[in-house]
Amino acid sequence: MVVTAVPSLSRPEPRQLASALEALAARFGNRLVTSQAVREQHGHTTTWLETQPPDAVVMAQETADIQDVVRICAANRVPVIAFGTGTSLEGQVNAPGGGICVDLRDMNKVLAVHPEDLDCVIEPGVTRKALNDYVRDQGVFFPIDPGADASLGGMASTRASGTNAVRYGTMRENVLALKVVRGDGEIITTGTRAKKSSAGYDLTHLFVGAEGTLGIISELTIKLRGIPETIAAAACSFATVEGACRATIMAIQTGIPLARIELLNEAQVKACNAYSKLTLPQTPLLLLEFHGTEAEVAAQSEAFSELAAECGGGGFEWTTRPEDRTRLWQARHDAYWAVKAIRPGAGVVATDVCVPISRLADCVVETEADLDRLGLISPIVGHVGDGNFHCSVMADLNDPAELVRAEEFMHRLVERAQSMGGTCTGEHGIGQGKQKYMLGELGPEALDAMRALKSALDPLNIFNPGKIIPAA
Repeated sequence: MVVTAVPSLSRPEPRQLASALEALAARFGNRLVTSQAVREQHGHTTTWLETQPPDAVVMAQETADIQDVVRICAANRVPVIAFGTGTSLEGQVNAPGGGICVDLRDMNKVLAVHPEDLDCVIEPGVTRKALNDYVRDQGVFFPIDPGADASLGGMASTRASGTNAVRYGTMRENVLALKVVRGDGEIITTGTRAKKSSAGYDLTHLFVGAEGTLGIISELTIKLRGIPETIAAAACSFATVEGACRATIMAIQTGIPLARIELLNEAQVKACNAYSKLTLPQTPLLLLEFHGTEAEVAAQSEAFSELAAECGGGGFEWTTRPEDRTRLWQARHDAYWAVKAIRPGAGVVATDVCVPISRLADCVVETEADLDRLGLISPIVGHVGDGNFHCSVMADLNDPAELVRAEEFMHRLVERAQSMGGTCTGEHGIGQGKQKYMLGELGPEALDAMRALKSALDPLNIFNPGKIIPAA
């Protein structure tokens, strides 16, 4: 396979950047922002990765704004980085080559809702909570819940997942079509509102998960779901993490239609109890949710209770009261902040892997043993219904020895997952942080194919350069 090399990452020449900034200022006026604080905010990361701010930020309000930014930047060979809400975790919004950040938060209109077809058309800056508030009175909702109130454009770009993925899938399964601004400023339409199509290449899912490296999403058509008649939340404690994982595996294999099933190891339960003022037993815990009719939810809850008992689970309690459900799930969504409260001032890196469901228990148990061996604190939570779990690694950023141990742990975590037939990331994406694992996971041929796609769709390498694909 002959692959056209992607141009190397380098900062634009001063005259090129000056020319781009002059043209952008003429076009956008005070919507072009160059203050240091705003630039750093748009390069900010929630990891240990160095913040690399862009040279300026454009506050886009419509698709034509994105098109003009791209045309001006392409003419001057200046990078363009799309920004939603900045909740990505692997340096996806950093600007290692400088350039212009396009902030899409003001492109937040719901353009059309079709409850009879269970879909809607939105701009990329609409957040998941705002969308659900907008459509709730029509009896539908959008189920993908990564925890953070992320923008839907960003969620598509990073192929986000979350607590509901075991039943409703990830962004990959819930995006029907996109409009994308390509490298010359023109618009690509990738599909229609039809639920399936055999018309040509699957361009929609090429851009879902591309992290803004192939173009900028300017419009999304996404699936909606009917709000269930009854929703029940449940908590079930276990003597061991292995028992909780085995219960998860058995529930999936026996076909119990779980909507959510989340693992919290003992360290995470203790943190959540302290932070969220809960009184959960301080042992490994599964949080679950069941959707359906009243009878279906009761039957699902009973079936799981019996199965959990076989795996050492006890104290199974479930409730349909909205306030009780909200309290439990809010505690789960606050897990990151609960971890930070354990050791104020320490750095925290949330990292994730995903393995085949049959290897979940092995992977989690070995990961906990590694933490003990290295003397590290890293509570574990997981969307374990699809084999995905997260470690919140804590370390003193001023202690070189502890940082070395933390880096060793994260490297071994990825190697363990890959050796079990899994992946270096189930939902956080690659960005800058996990580029080094791409070759081992996919091989040189796959990376050559990615480079060929990048060269074809972004020959000037202006779209979010330095992300996903490691340098050849």
